[in-house]
Amino acid sequence: MIERVIDSSILTKFLLKEEGWRSILEILRETPYTLDLAIKETINAIWRRVRILRDISDEKAITLLNDLINIKNLMLRVEDQDQYLHKALEIALKHGITIYDALFIAQAHSKKAILITADRRQHDIALKIGINSILIH
Repeated sequence: MIERVIDSSILTKFLLKEEGWRSILEILRETPYTLDLAIKETINAIWRRVRILRDISDEKAITLLNDLINIKNLMLRVEDQDQYLHKALEIALKHGITIYDALFIAQAHSKKAILITADRRQHDIALKIGINSILIH
């Protein structure tokens, strides 16, 4: 079986039930890899919806956080990002993307995995450097 790496945009899309979220459930059932960074970025996206966009209540944010923790514990293989920092910096500098996005590309590269993302630029760069990638709209 080919391994999969999901990034923060996929976790956020799934938790917030954004367009395309249903297709992510099958990916989660395969226990994909992700980085500890994805958990923090997803929580930050929830915070943003509460504090900036104001379309989610504090109570809903707590429910989403609990859902995220359950997904993390039951459906994800979460790795520390430190082992990918050197490769990620190389990718970020060469392709002009953030280190955050480059970390997921570096993880997929290291695992010879498919990167699954909702970020078109990240997807395009992954493909450009020879990493299989799936873009979920």
